[in-house]
Amino acid sequence: MTLDYAAARENMVENQVRTNDVTDHAVQDAIRAVARERLCPPTKQHLAYAETEVEYAPGYFLMQPRCIAKLLQGVRPRAGERALAIGAPYAAMVMKRIGLAVRLRMAPGVEAPSCVAEAGVEVVPAELGAIDDSAPFDVLVAEGSVHHVPETWTGMIGEGGRLGVVEREGPVGRARLYLRGSDGLVAGRTLFDASPHYLSGFSPQPAFQF
Repeated sequence: MTLDYAAARENMVENQVRTNDVTDHAVQDAIRAVARERLCPPTKQHLAYAETEVEYAPGYFLMQPRCIAKLLQGVRPRAGERALAIGAPYAAMVMKRIGLAVRLRMAPGVEAPSCVAEAGVEVVPAELGAIDDSAPFDVLVAEGSVHHVPETWTGMIGEGGRLGVVEREGPVGRARLYLRGSDGLVAGRTLFDASPHYLSGFSPQPAFQF
């Protein structure tokens, strides 16, 4: 039997997104329109709308729908803004649907699903922690946990811009929102608890022991 992805997507919005206090209509509408299953390998498309992370490339995962929806709501993406999606193909497509100019950074050797470029997202192979030559950005989103936020990421936030990322040191992480004010300073605050997989290269390093 063929899975009705449109129905599954609507069910995801009603039962995972809206029920987790995602009230931003721009985010809701974009999530309703983006075919998340197209980002998944054929053998995992049936998991696209489940309450789970989906590995789309070796070591790289789509965040749970509720988590990425809440993170996007936190950064308040708006049409006409410029965004950098860091290892975040689903977030990139949602923001593109909202009307942002989106640049997706993928680690060298990691292929973004073809539907991302087809949607008009600029896909750039580059080290995830490096400065982007198109900085600064209005919005930055990373799809996965990091042990700590690189200074290069906060350095790419433009005035009035926002960075959404999950910081995690143990089993449970915290989604954080970083904002740059008119004084040039960056301040952060916690949005919600989340525990997605670490982005490759951003997990805690083992402490040296004698």
